Amino acid sequence: MRVPRFVGLMAVDARAAASARGLFLNAPDRPEFAGVVVDYVVRQFPAPGAEVPPDSVVYVWFDFGEGEGGGGVREPRLPAPPSGGLQRELGEPGDAFEMIAR
Repeated sequence: MRVPRFVGLMAVDARAAASARGLFLNAPDRPEFAGVVVDYVVRQFPAPGAEVPPDSVVYVWFDFGEGEGGGGVREPRLPAPPSGGLQRELGEPGDAFEMIAR
């Protein structure tokens, strides 16, 4: 039997999908896993597509581990990028087609 992909599913849907395939789910980061409904699975082991015997346990996690995932640092860092932005290729003021005519 191949392990389905549980990542991205809500807890209630992941439990239903596992049960339909004769697998059991275990969530090490959620001791109250039976009551978890709307949290989304972010990792699983074994990986989707792995061959396992019937009645196997698949581990799922709802939080990223230390140093995994997340959006990183979002606050501004110093030094700030230089001001001014990109410079135009065409001279200002002037004909917009000046560079093409050369």
